[in-house]
Amino acid sequence: MDIEDKPPFENPFEWIGGEPRVRALVDRFYDLMDLEPSYQELRAAHGSTLNDARDKLCWFLTGWLGGPEHYTERFGHPRLRMRHMPFTIGVLERDQWLACMDQAMQETQVDPVLRERLNGSFFKTADWMRNRGA
Repeated sequence: MDIEDKPPFENPFEWIGGEPRVRALVDRFYDLMDLEPSYQELRAAHGSTLNDARDKLCWFLTGWLGGPEHYTERFGHPRLRMRHMPFTIGVLERDQWLACMDQAMQETQVDPVLRERLNGSFFKTADWMRNRGA
């Protein structure tokens, strides 16, 4: 690895700007889900309120990015695939989640290099979460 390839911070959590910036990203992500018709299938999968989802995603991402482990302290191991099995997740839902998160990262001004790296990681995880073919 060349020095140019190394991130400018110890971990992605520091790079993104800590908990306030993770919260801003998550809030924008769920706001977009409510506002944008292009995310309607994704929104429909979340039920009538997004309050619990906002907190859980914020806690999860905080730890996943290298910050405090708020999610695992409250709920134990994330077991992402198991926890998402009750929901139908196909290519459409995966792609809407990824597009919504990318838009939220762009609108909350996540560093473009970090955004690109996160998009790659998010794609791998979101694709692994699919539980139906199409």
